[in-house]
Amino acid sequence: MELSIDRLTKHYGRKIAVDCVSAKLTPGVYGLLGANGAGKTTLMRMLCAILEPTSGEVRLDGKEIAAMGEEYRDILGYLPQDFGYYPTYTAAEFLSYIASLKGIPRDRAGKRVKELLGMLDLSAVADKKIRTFSGGMKQRVGIAQALLNNPQVLILDEPTSGLDPKERVRLRNLLSEYAGNKIVILSTHIVSDVEAIADKVLIMNAGQFITSGTVEELAEQVKGKVWELTVPNEQARLWQADFTVANYRHEGEDVVLRIISEEEPDPGAVPCKPTLDDAYLYHFGSKEA
Repeated sequence: MELSIDRLTKHYGRKIAVDCVSAKLTPGVYGLLGANGAGKTTLMRMLCAILEPTSGEVRLDGKEIAAMGEEYRDILGYLPQDFGYYPTYTAAEFLSYIASLKGIPRDRAGKRVKELLGMLDLSAVADKKIRTFSGGMKQRVGIAQALLNNPQVLILDEPTSGLDPKERVRLRNLLSEYAGNKIVILSTHIVSDVEAIADKVLIMNAGQFITSGTVEELAEQVKGKVWELTVPNEQARLWQADFTVANYRHEGEDVVLRIISEEEPDPGAVPCKPTLDDAYLYHFGSKEA
């Protein structure tokens, strides 16, 4: 299976939200990273055939998704950034309703709803109204509805929003296991979630992919550009004004700064092993990130 993105572009008047983006996606987990306004959500909506591109196309195994219609929707799962739900429905009722909209036969739907409620730790609240749920519980209901039809292409926009650390780990493990022979595209601001499970990372800025690769490949791009420097507490703000600082921690009267810099920032700076966080900050800078 291959999802091919060919010169995909979306204009809103003079504003270019997505600018001639191309990629070929095969089964695995893809992490989509970028600052607010980078074009991630617009791109994902076009990949779901919800938004019509200004130009370019998306093809699944050679077929244009816009022309596939219901055939594409049958194999697609999507969690928008703000998914809609009926607050007076229980979790089980809502998922059963979405299953009927997706055309899943009733006997299969009941089994799948029960399975997903268990997978996402919602079994105990299956018969409670969604309006009583916490933000994290509502988000898990949204993830469940995206998985109902066992989609071959799963697109999740900020799926870990509102989840506590334990729930985030559960979701990461679920997606990693799920993506064996499926395409999973995950957009999030939480770099550690992408770092933990993504087979490939796409970094987006101003509507374009500015770089891509595995976590290791992207970290390698900033090798020799990440440093640790210990400075007196009163000097820390001066360093933050002049450099991109990835981390800041106190040690007694001093502060240890993790600095992203093309050149050695100070003779006392020690080179560090880079991470995906460092790579992200290298491309966007601390203020934008």
